[in-house]
Amino acid sequence: MQAQAARDLERMARERLAAEGFIPEALKTFAGPRRLTLVAEGLPLAQADRKEERKGPRVGAPEQAIEGFLRATGLSRDQLVERDGAYFAAVEKPGQPTPAIAAEIVEQIVRSFPWPKSMTWADGSLRWVRPLHRILCVFNREVVPFQIEGIESGEVTQGHRFMGSAQPFRARDFDEYQDGLSRHFVLLDPEERKSVIMDAARTLAFARGFELVEDEGLLDEVAGLAEWPTPILGDMDPAFLDLPPEVIRTSMRVHQRYFALRDARSGFLVPHFVTVANIEAEDGGKAIAAGNARVLSARLNDARFFWEEDRKIRLEDRLPKLKGVTFHARLGTMYERVTRIEALAAELARFVRDDAPTREKAVLAARLCKADLVSGMVGEFPELQGIMGGYYAQAEGLDPEVVDAIRDHYKPQGPADAVPVQAVAAAVALADKLDTLVSFFSIGEKPTGSRDPYALRRAAIGVIRILLQSRTRLPLKSFVSDELLAFFADRLKVLLREEGQRHDLVDAVFALGDDDLVRIVSRVNALDQFLQTADGANLLAGYKRAVNILKAEEKKAPLPAGEPAEMKAAPPEEAGLINALGHAELEIGKALKTEDFEAAMRELAALRALVDAFFDKVLVNSEVAAERDNRLRLLAKVRDAMGRVADFSQVAG
Repeated sequence: MQAQAARDLERMARERLAAEGFIPEALKTFAGPRRLTLVAEGLPLAQADRKEERKGPRVGAPEQAIEGFLRATGLSRDQLVERDGAYFAAVEKPGQPTPAIAAEIVEQIVRSFPWPKSMTWADGSLRWVRPLHRILCVFNREVVPFQIEGIESGEVTQGHRFMGSAQPFRARDFDEYQDGLSRHFVLLDPEERKSVIMDAARTLAFARGFELVEDEGLLDEVAGLAEWPTPILGDMDPAFLDLPPEVIRTSMRVHQRYFALRDARSGFLVPHFVTVANIEAEDGGKAIAAGNARVLSARLNDARFFWEEDRKIRLEDRLPKLKGVTFHARLGTMYERVTRIEALAAELARFVRDDAPTREKAVLAARLCKADLVSGMVGEFPELQGIMGGYYAQAEGLDPEVVDAIRDHYKPQGPADAVPVQAVAAAVALADKLDTLVSFFSIGEKPTGSRDPYALRRAAIGVIRILLQSRTRLPLKSFVSDELLAFFADRLKVLLREEGQRHDLVDAVFALGDDDLVRIVSRVNALDQFLQTADGANLLAGYKRAVNILKAEEKKAPLPAGEPAEMKAAPPEEAGLINALGHAELEIGKALKTEDFEAAMRELAALRALVDAFFDKVLVNSEVAAERDNRLRLLAKVRDAMGRVADFSQVAG
């Protein structure tokens, strides 16, 4: 909420300032647990005079309406302008002092701030995320006077509630504000708070020979909880290290907001943690650390109970309980979803690695992959779904490939997440994601704009990454609808664009109707390299010239059918291009058959000089009809030969 509040504050201030004709040199916001701050730099002392145009009554309207409009604008009738059947008035509006405008803007923002959760307090009607105590508002070192629900604006704020004097202080500009807060044990900038936390936590870990298990999400959270963050090293009972490390880390992070530590050499967790206090304790944090250790022990005792109880029930025996878990109101239960994933995994395994053991293991892993959803541990820590299933499968002595597939079938869940490429794991992960995509598209639940409640974009990217990294040649059309195939094309463009690739090249290759993503990406890469050469760029220009001529002629009459022939007395450039095309078509066909797209591009490159010479020396629209028709057939043959490699009409430039 803090990060979003900072973004909302900047957006609202920028929009309202712009509406008043102000463009600040800099606008920055800061958020923390007890204050929300905006500083605007470079505003003038007053708003510039402005001229506004107001639309009045229609020409011929009753005299009373026109007189009312004149009174409202302060103009005379001869100052009105007639346009489009109506009167218009140009009204001079003198600029207002900036403080007066700022007061209005701040009140508008406070009263309309889009908190996702808000409250009222005492007997007031103002809604805010928590009771609002002070509004500090100064411009040019002077207080901007106004009041909101009895809260007077001023130049006074307060630092840390417990450290220092805990007394209010005055700040008449941003430097005084930020420096004063720092002297009163408040770090205003969340990025500075994060830096302080990480530096101190790493130092504490290093001093004991340990390594901090870094966690960006946790860092964001604790930086938003403490105004004067003070990391403290604590100890936990070593007996808990027999729990899966993910359980320990999740309990620390979710319940207590602790950072875990690990041995720098082995990478194993050690019985210590780092907690972030909001004060510098007189005893160096010993009492805080001891209290946190006691609470952590209680949490981990609960986790141990779940760990021990869950392993008493086989994953297979948990499956009937999935009949009572709804996947989606219109898509049935989780048990029905597992049935679909199981069938899908059997089909997909043939494409990942076509052998009986792989199919059998993929089917078993798919059947068991959701069983941990009804375990005690996942009920307590939903973040561990899949991970706990892997541990329980391992405890049952299941095949290691099945264990890995259960553990990793949700992956990849983000751009930094690893991709399951081992055959069984890849098949089950693909089945899970394809079932999600096909199911939600079938009921019309598709992403719109920024809305994607079922993370379907992430699922599609996951499918693409698995197919590409495992080199799985999957005919997507056999598993998805045309609409979903187009969705994959869009996601592939996003993925390749992030890698620096052009989206129009993806369109040019997808237009051929191929649905093998591995082959598509290979073709896109080859096309990109080709177009970066002089031959590629010039041949593209020749292609577009040929297509434009063909389109223009096609509007007049149907294009002549058949193959171009070597005609008597034809220019050598015409005959040369005909012969070269015949050879190129054969070689391009061989290259495409073996998926040697670089070789196909080289064959196209060899045509570049001949196409240039043809356009330079040969008149396509000859007065002799036979010559004209033959040359149009030749241009069509150039277009079609290039079209076997990519739809060059989709390529920009």
